[in-house]
Amino acid sequence: MSSGSSSARSSEPEVEVRRSRRRTRTVSAFREGGKIVVAIPARMTRAQEREWVARMVAQLERKEARRKPTDTQLAKRARELGAQFLDGRAVPASVQWSTRQNRRWGSCTPSDRSIRLSSRLQGMPAWVVDYVLLHELVHLLHAGHDAAFWAELERYPHHERAKAFLEGVDWAERAGRSGQDDTDDDDEEGPADSLW
Repeated sequence: MSSGSSSARSSEPEVEVRRSRRRTRTVSAFREGGKIVVAIPARMTRAQEREWVARMVAQLERKEARRKPTDTQLAKRARELGAQFLDGRAVPASVQWSTRQNRRWGSCTPSDRSIRLSSRLQGMPAWVVDYVLLHELVHLLHAGHDAAFWAELERYPHHERAKAFLEGVDWAERAGRSGQDDTDDDDEEGPADSLW
C-alpha cells in the first residue's frame, strides 16, 4: 500500500490519499486524526483520483453534518420526542449543545425549562442522542430519578440499549484517564446515573 498526500487549501480539510494494490474497485473515506483519508485502488488515474477524492470528501462531510445537528435541529427533535413519547407534556423553552459539560451527558433546569446536551454526544448514534434528549425532557416532568421518572423514560424503545452505550463510553473514558479498570462502581443505581 502506498501513501500520498494531497495539499489542502486553508478552507478545505487536509486529505491523505492511500493507494492499495489489494483494493480493486472500492473507494472509502474516513477520519484519522485531524485529516480525511481516502483509500483508492492503485490503478486509478490521477484524474479519477481527483474525482473520487472530491466525491468521497463531500459524502463524508454530509454524513458527519447529519450526525451533528445544530441547536435549532436539536430543539426540533426535542419537540418531536416530547410529542411522541410524553404526549406533549414536556415542552422545553430552549435546547442547545454545551461544550462545558465534560462529566454529564445532559442537564435540565426545570425553572426556566432549558435543556443542554454535552457536545461529546455529537457524532454518536441518533438513538443515543434521542435517549439523552428524552431523559432531559422527562426531568421537566419529574425532578429526580424516582420510579415515575423511569416509567416515563421506559416508553422509549431504545432506553436500555442507549443507557448501556453511554455507560460503556463513560467507562472507557474513565479507564483511559486513570489507566486502569474501574470495575468497583457497584453503587445501587448504576454508574451512569451519576452522569445526569
